[in-house]
Amino acid sequence: MPVTFNHTIIAARSRTESARFYRELLELREAPSWGPFTNLQLDDGVLLQFAEPPVEIQMQHYAFLLDDARFDRAYRRLCDAGVTHWADPQMRRPGEINDEHGGRGVYFKDPAGHAIELITRPYL
Repeated sequence: MPVTFNHTIIAARSRTESARFYRELLELREAPSWGPFTNLQLDDGVLLQFAEPPVEIQMQHYAFLLDDARFDRAYRRLCDAGVTHWADPQMRRPGEINDEHGGRGVYFKDPAGHAIELITRPYL
C-alpha cells in the first residue's frame, strides 16, 4: 500500500465555527463526526478534524491546493467577509494575492488564528 495522507486534527476555539468557516470557504463536504471532533472531507478523502483542546492553541500552517475557479470563489468569499489577507507569509502585502510558482496564492488566518494558504499550483 502506498503512503497517503489520511487526516489531521485542527485545534479550534469553536470546532463548529472553524468547520463552518472551512466548509463554506473551500466548498467542502461534511463527514460523519464523533466524540470531540467535527469533521470535513477533502475531495481526495482526507479528513479535517476540528477539536477544542483544553490548552492554548499554537498557530499552525495549512496550505490548500485549489483549481483556479475554486480559488476565485474562495478569494471572493474572503473579500466579501472582510477577512484580512496577504500576498506573502510575512504579511507585508495586505489586500493582495501573489502570482508565484506559476499560479496564484493568498494567506490569511482562520477563526482559531492558524495561518492558511490557498494556492493554485503546487510548489514542486
